[in-house]
Amino acid sequence: MRVQLLSILLLLFPFCAFAQKVTIKRVELAGEKIIVHYDLEDSNPNNEYQIMLYSSQSNFNTALTKVKGDVGNEVKPGSDRKIEWSIREELGPYKGRLSLEVRGKQFVPVAKFTNIKATTKMKRGKNHTITWKPGNSNPVTVEFLNGGQQINAVANQPNNGSYTLFISKHQSKGKDYIIRITDSRNSQDVAISQPFAVTPKIPLLLKIVPVLAIGGVAVALAGSGGGGDNPPGNTNGEIPVPDLPGN
Repeated sequence: MRVQLLSILLLLFPFCAFAQKVTIKRVELAGEKIIVHYDLEDSNPNNEYQIMLYSSQSNFNTALTKVKGDVGNEVKPGSDRKIEWSIREELGPYKGRLSLEVRGKQFVPVAKFTNIKATTKMKRGKNHTITWKPGNSNPVTVEFLNGGQQINAVANQPNNGSYTLFISKHQSKGKDYIIRITDSRNSQDVAISQPFAVTPKIPLLLKIVPVLAIGGVAVALAGSGGGGDNPPGNTNGEIPVPDLPGN
């Protein structure tokens, strides 16, 4: 397969508050893949971008999908960013001239979670308030998942930065739980929380200790009762032996 790259175009939407600069460093053909190297500079290193790659094959109307690397949502500024495109998977045995275009815009996710961390634990049988920083005012779908499996979901929730999640007392305990928020008007705009743990409402140790304490009282009562008073002169509870007549 032979591909001739005629031009590499770059389109980055400008923003007034900060200075952005993108520079295409080089483009290489590696087997059946095309690798685009670029630098993404920004005076604010905390900004995130949505970077997409387009080709002349679709007249630059549809973003390429067989891509990986520094592409898609949440791309951070930095040098030597790379987009790797599997051209054969996308276009088949393509021959001829091809132009590529990189488009970018500052990325503002539908939500940024503010109170879920890797160390977060949520107890079963209780309500938990999930908070986030909204990225827009579109209604959202809020999902509660475990290991990729949906437990429950609520659609058309206001994107107001707060949602109350009730975790059933019968929910399995574990560490692979997440919250997923999806923009109802753009299914590609998704925010996923860090994994967190679901724990019992009352720790197992606290459930066992009261039982042991009650059992100890019962043993103490059983040990002190049932024997009656000791006979006079006998303080150790032994049966007295009568005096034998003298020989």
